[in-house]
Amino acid sequence: MRVFSVPVTAALFDFDGTLSTLRRGWETVMEPLMTELLGEDSRDTVRAYIGESAGLQTIRQMQWLAGQVRRRRGEARDPWEYKAEYNRRLMETVSRRRAALAVGTAERGDYLIAGAEALLQALSDRGIALYVASGTDDADVRAEAEALGLAGYFQTIAGAPPGAEDCPKERVIRELLRGASAGDRLAVVGDGRVEIAAGRENGARTLGVASDEEARRGINPVKEKRLVKAGADRITGDYLALDSLLRFFTGE
Repeated sequence: MRVFSVPVTAALFDFDGTLSTLRRGWETVMEPLMTELLGEDSRDTVRAYIGESAGLQTIRQMQWLAGQVRRRRGEARDPWEYKAEYNRRLMETVSRRRAALAVGTAERGDYLIAGAEALLQALSDRGIALYVASGTDDADVRAEAEALGLAGYFQTIAGAPPGAEDCPKERVIRELLRGASAGDRLAVVGDGRVEIAAGRENGARTLGVASDEEARRGINPVKEKRLVKAGADRITGDYLALDSLLRFFTGE
């Protein structure tokens, strides 16, 4: 395990599953869509791919789907069409949750990983610049950060740009590293292999969030295994052990 003795100057957070659970259950939307197109005998392959691709831009996942459809059927629709259908199905649930927040029948805490806002506040109080980079569409991640009352903590919220394949996580990590004196002055926090691997490749310290999105606290062992494999420096399931987590960021 790497030991850090200096404080970070910036922290980059993934959003879905790392801070927010508004999109909890996205896998149960993507899996049936993929198996409808590929056949029931593809279910194990689909599940394995969804697990490995968590944190990747949706269009990349749909490109994989199109490739699989093409292998099985000889032709496939444009990946952007598959993405549009996936988003339509997913947003039926997400929109209901956002509406419940708007009218007060749900509370922000119902859709936050436990301790998330307290950690963001504590990091902000220490002068650490905070950023979000997400594979979710840019307009959606911004709207969901606003709905959860988190937008004000972040200097930048970067989601997937409309109609483009640019990876916001890798782009923001590169931009932040250009402004840091060393990679370990940047912390990358996320529940997916993609951001953790990108952070490690660029020398950042990495906090893997093996969140149980249903309970909003505790460890999800499937995520934990994935994050260990990705090389996370430390793993947590939530942010309730605030003092200990702050030491990870401050190097104290």
